[in-house]
Amino acid sequence: MEDIKASAHVEHHIAVPSQSLGENTIGLDDEVLLQLSEQIPDFSALVEKARRASHVEHHLTNWDAFKLFPRAIAFSLVLSLAIIMEGYDTSLLGSFYAYPTFQERFGVPSKQGGYQVTSNWQTGLQNGTNVGQICGLIIAGLIADRWGYKKTMIGALVSLVGFIFLMFFANNIGMLFAGEVLCGIPWGAFQTLTTTYAAEVSPIVLRPYLTTYVNLCWVTGQFISTGVLRGLLNRTDEWGWRIPYAIQWIWPVPIIIGVLFAPESPWWLVRHGKIEEAKRSLDRLAHPGDSEYDTGDAVALMIITNAHEKITREGVTYWDCLKGVDRRRTEIVCCVWMCQVFCGIWYGGNIVYFLQQISFRNDQAFDFGLGVNAIGWCGTVCSWFVMQRVGRRKLFVTGLGIMFTVLMLVGFLGIPNKTSSGLSYSSAALLLVFVFTYDLTVGPVTYCLISEIPSTRLRIKSAVLARNCYNIASIIANFLNPPILNPTAWNLKGKGGFIWAPLCLICFVWSFFRLPEPKGRTAPELDLLFDKKIPARKFSEFEVTPFRSTNFEVVSETTAVTEKL
Repeated sequence: MEDIKASAHVEHHIAVPSQSLGENTIGLDDEVLLQLSEQIPDFSALVEKARRASHVEHHLTNWDAFKLFPRAIAFSLVLSLAIIMEGYDTSLLGSFYAYPTFQERFGVPSKQGGYQVTSNWQTGLQNGTNVGQICGLIIAGLIADRWGYKKTMIGALVSLVGFIFLMFFANNIGMLFAGEVLCGIPWGAFQTLTTTYAAEVSPIVLRPYLTTYVNLCWVTGQFISTGVLRGLLNRTDEWGWRIPYAIQWIWPVPIIIGVLFAPESPWWLVRHGKIEEAKRSLDRLAHPGDSEYDTGDAVALMIITNAHEKITREGVTYWDCLKGVDRRRTEIVCCVWMCQVFCGIWYGGNIVYFLQQISFRNDQAFDFGLGVNAIGWCGTVCSWFVMQRVGRRKLFVTGLGIMFTVLMLVGFLGIPNKTSSGLSYSSAALLLVFVFTYDLTVGPVTYCLISEIPSTRLRIKSAVLARNCYNIASIIANFLNPPILNPTAWNLKGKGGFIWAPLCLICFVWSFFRLPEPKGRTAPELDLLFDKKIPARKFSEFEVTPFRSTNFEVVSETTAVTEKL
């Protein structure tokens, strides 16, 4: 029998020798567990509560979670509506390049007849939006960490109402550019706040639905913009392009009202030491009824997770995202979001303009665009059910593989100099497959990964860095994609698939070797998996015991800590 000796005197808990962990089981380091016990009052009681909370989370069914968190779902859905505005305008801008009244107002005469917005201005307008979003993301990350989600969201929504005036009253393309830059600032705030708020008010089982709902809002915005332009296609006056901009004023006011009634994130409150407020926030978000769920237990899990991350990590600045174990987590979220761009969606998703360049009529192109957005919307809804079965990693990697194949096929179909109607329709059909695959896999899965992979204390700032990587990748794509399709530039049409396919292949290779599977893991479990440097492809093989160390575990209140020799 192994000898046991008392090693320290610590109130309110006891650590007893624990059975050795299995080969594929990991737990806390002994030193970390002792530090937690010394720093947290009533540690053993909190551990028992946290264990119960973890057990409940792991055993919640979808239906139980929907009954438990109806208000959390409602508030998350309301905040995520802000992404509709971003999806609306980004799609609006891309579709405007194929819109006759916009082309005539802001374009130049084309050798092929009619008007075209020059490739340089197409790039400039889209990159102006991205520059604004980069600034907005950095500002939002700092403000949200200091002042909370609610105040940051309200400030962004109010500022957006004012910035829309610039685009609505634009009388030249330079003024339009300024409006896109300024509107990009609140859009940048929405990109990170909506996803991280959804992750922080929902249990594990609801996280895929509420975070990928953000992608659904994006697709919904694109669908609305294409529908609006299709409805106004026959207008020949300036209201043909002013009305679509004016429609953006519809969204901010109802969203502001919803944000005012929404509770602050309980995780944010715990990070700032407002424990009682965190409990009240959870009481407003959850409706336990006669279930085993207890808001006090859930807050205890947050307290221990926050304390553990304080001990094992240095700080909560942007620089801390690039240090120690968090460097790997930051790499993953940054690359995942860049994969959304480099998989080729800038090319495959710009279907209205693409179809015009391969001889589709304007009304045909916009009708097809509506169909594509509807298919993308259905793809996102389907992802909710597929992701729960196959996980994030497998869905993400498979999607990239299919998209690479589609891009290559579109490239081969674009080789003939004189494109027949059969080849044009074949290319269009393949792009339907491409968009559906994207919105079933890479598009929505990214939002789920962004919310789950970072540590809780660095979640906002990690999401900011990741989304800025996305925006930088978007700037590259905005320089690359317009010349591929624009008849006044490279005019590659279908052969542009050969440009994007190698980039998609790189994304596939990276994700296969570096993307882990976070499905079904609580925040402390993910912390341990990353702390122990588990390889990405083996994440799902390990059992995690976040409240045990290799040698001992907390079991009850007493006055001695025993340690295995």
